[in-house]
Formats: sequence, C-alpha cells, structure tokens
Amino acid sequence: MIWLRALALTMVLLLSGAALAVSPDEMLDDPVLEQRARDISAGLRCLVCQNQSIDDSDADLAKDLRLLVRERLVAGDSDAAVQQYLVDRYGEYVLLNPRVTDQTLLLWIAAPALLLAGLLVLVLVGRQRPTTVQPGLSAEEQAALDSLERHSSD
Repeated sequence: MIWLRALALTMVLLLSGAALAVSPDEMLDDPVLEQRARDISAGLRCLVCQNQSIDDSDADLAKDLRLLVRERLVAGDSDAAVQQYLVDRYGEYVLLNPRVTDQTLLLWIAAPALLLAGLLVLVLVGRQRPTTVQPGLSAEEQAALDSLERHSSD
C-alpha cells in the first residue's frame, strides 16, 4: 500500500512542474487570448532546456518568450504571425515540430526511411536463413524403435 502512495506522490510532483511554469503574473486577463498564448507556447521550444516547450519550462528565457508571445497577441498578431516572428528571430529550431521545408525535409523522411530499411534487412536476412530439415530415422533406427515398442507393450 505504501508503494501506491509513493507512486501517487511521484505522479503529482511530475505533473505539477508544468503547471508551475507559467506564473499567474504572466497570464492574460482575456481567457481567449490566454488560451491562444498557451497553444502557441506549447509548440515552441525552450532554447536552453532539453526539448521542453516554453510553456513547461521554468528557465528565464522561456519566461521571456512566453511574455513575448503574449505581447504579440495583445498587439493583435495572429497565431501564425507570432510564430513567424519567433522563427525570424530565433530560427526554425524554436519550433518543437519543424515545418516541412527544403531544409527540414531530411528530418521528416530520415526516421521512416531508416525504419523501412531496417524492416527490409530483417526480411532479407529471414529469407536467406537456411531451413534445417530434421533427418528421418534410418532403417536400423526404425527397427530398433519398433523392437523397443514391442518389448515395452509386453
């Protein structure tokens, strides 16, 4: 029972980190704008963290980026314009899911291509593996087996 409590406490601690990243003083009064800011922030990478969104990060740079997103939204920018503003300023790396462009095409096709290549190798190796045929009993072995069976049934 104690392990269940420990598991529950661990889950609460792990899940509460993201909730604490955006402080109340950053939030916009307009719930629609705040939701838009959260949606945009969830797709932006914290540039100093390990593959974490700015919405989930406590880093100072992530806070600055969250505030910048909110400033741009309050100024009337569309979601796409805010995202493009940040890409222009920080590069495509700021996006957690990079866009499909000439520069990122390799990122998008490398993983599926490697998976297919691996499957192809497995299929080819599986086909080349020789099938082992169990040899049958020789005539002498069969006679000895028959003899043993007759003696055991007596």
